[in-house]
Amino acid sequence: MKSVFSRRAVLGSLSVLGLGLLTGCDSNKPSFKYAKDLSNTIMGRSFKLKDPQGETRMLTNYRGVVVMIFFGFTQCPAVCPTALARAVKIKKLMGRDGDRLQVIFITLDPERDTPKVLDAYVKAFDPSFQALYGTLEQTAATAKEFGVFYEKIPSGDTYTLSHTATSYVYDSLGRLRLSLSASLTAQECAEDLLTVMEVRS
Repeated sequence: MKSVFSRRAVLGSLSVLGLGLLTGCDSNKPSFKYAKDLSNTIMGRSFKLKDPQGETRMLTNYRGVVVMIFFGFTQCPAVCPTALARAVKIKKLMGRDGDRLQVIFITLDPERDTPKVLDAYVKAFDPSFQALYGTLEQTAATAKEFGVFYEKIPSGDTYTLSHTATSYVYDSLGRLRLSLSASLTAQECAEDLLTVMEVRS
């Protein structure tokens, strides 16, 4: 039976770190068990893309929730559906706190991923997931801002994409906190995301 994490459980498991507060450690610095800590990294703050309804979206539009961003494309055979399916499990493992997690899928293939296709794709995984897209130039600029690699690979009379399979997490104040590799399990991601939700300043 899969366990559902709670913020209290996460804090309890980290309670031994409380001794560090008495020795001068920074009480505002979160301790992540599995993900790469990007708390001192600045990237992804200035993207401007559109949602399937045509509304311009920026990182500031998501203040108040924890944001998890993943880059991909709807015709991706394995990496993207696996990442989105993991995101579904993460939200469930987080219990009620999962409602404070906003999953965002940014397409790297705006030539084929129309707004209608994008919207249907992400919502097939979870109705709360959001998709964003831009022009070819905006897509390239946004990927560069996040350090995301992608390239077209010819496949018969069409093409596929090779791309970075990392998810990026921002806290509720819009600060970059984590990168989640594709190798992490949903439970490992959920635990570190709950730690992000405990960060107050």
